[in-house]
Amino acid sequence: MRNVIVGQSGGPTAAINASLVGVYETALSLGYDKVYGMEYGIEGLLDEKYVDLSEVLNGDIDIELLKRTPSSFLGSCRFKLPVIGENDSVYEKLFEILKKLDVSAFIYIGGNDSMDTISKMSDWASKTKSHIRCIGVPKTIDNDLPVTDHTPGYGSAAKYIGTVMKEIILDSLVYNLRSVTVVEVMGRNAGWLTAAAALAKGSDCDGVDMICLPERTFDIDAFVERVRELQNTKGNIVVAVSEGVKLADGRYVCEVANEKMSEDVFGHKNLTGTAKFLADEISLKIGCKTRAIELNTLQRCSAHMSSRTDITEAYNCGGAAAMAAHDDRSGDMVTLHRISSKPYLCVTELTDVHSVANMEKLVPDAWITEDGFGLTEKFTEYAYPLIQAELSPIFIGGLPKHIVR
Repeated sequence: MRNVIVGQSGGPTAAINASLVGVYETALSLGYDKVYGMEYGIEGLLDEKYVDLSEVLNGDIDIELLKRTPSSFLGSCRFKLPVIGENDSVYEKLFEILKKLDVSAFIYIGGNDSMDTISKMSDWASKTKSHIRCIGVPKTIDNDLPVTDHTPGYGSAAKYIGTVMKEIILDSLVYNLRSVTVVEVMGRNAGWLTAAAALAKGSDCDGVDMICLPERTFDIDAFVERVRELQNTKGNIVVAVSEGVKLADGRYVCEVANEKMSEDVFGHKNLTGTAKFLADEISLKIGCKTRAIELNTLQRCSAHMSSRTDITEAYNCGGAAAMAAHDDRSGDMVTLHRISSKPYLCVTELTDVHSVANMEKLVPDAWITEDGFGLTEKFTEYAYPLIQAELSPIFIGGLPKHIVR
């Protein structure tokens, strides 16, 4: 049966540690001797940084705390493995380390780029006839992994965004004056997170006035004109805009104000400043009070606003990965398949990781209103089940208790 090693990669979430617990508990129940954790993902493993999880998790209390602790317990990385055939010494080193640890199952929790790691690791294992099984566990607040109905981490982030937008709307109504609040939400090419602002609408809230997704081409003048039209009927406007909205020429809106933007190792531009730029444009062209709010990392790890549904599914995905490796599967990613929305029922399945790696799932065009500034009921029907129920932190001294290494 040998040992399992598990790593976390990419951006942290409120649910990623629940997947870690799912891998850990299921692997031990299946008879694996040890479960190692990579410190700082595949990059840390290359430096032989790892930990025996049994030595850092002391009993049921630590396990329960870990489920409710946000961010990545093992640390993370953004590291791109080379194409096989270009620098094979990297793979030789990795598999030598895994052999030394007597690992038979390599499990990686992450998003698009992390599934690229699983696809390459499984390809190398197949090429070298290694017994090591490689399985991916989906994780991303962006909800942009294809094949799976949704991705663990998204439900909690969506719950946070819907809640925060309701509170921002109430705040905007305090004073009897014209104002526009522009809220910037994460989302480079896919607008799932920004779309979650639609969840704010209900019997006690009119909802946000505009939602701008990267799935639709953004026109600055048309945006300002729409704000002007809205102010003919109401004084206080709240807008949710994705950090990744693009102009017709392909530039991100935030590049208009900042052309020299840094990039990460995957070539992704570090986007920021969209809300500030648009708020300034409104102030300049309309002349009303504006405010820019950037949710930034707050939306990633809001464990105090986590969805119990999300945490439970994240745990189940981790367990399904350990089970898949035990069943001699490799080169797969765990997926969530929705059986029903009313009542909500979702099960885990497996898909070839090559159909997921380096690909993005966008918000369906049919779920975006014709004018491009809102979402249809199809989206809310899809998203509402994912934010249901709560898993509150364990509070000590008035503040949440977290487990750290």
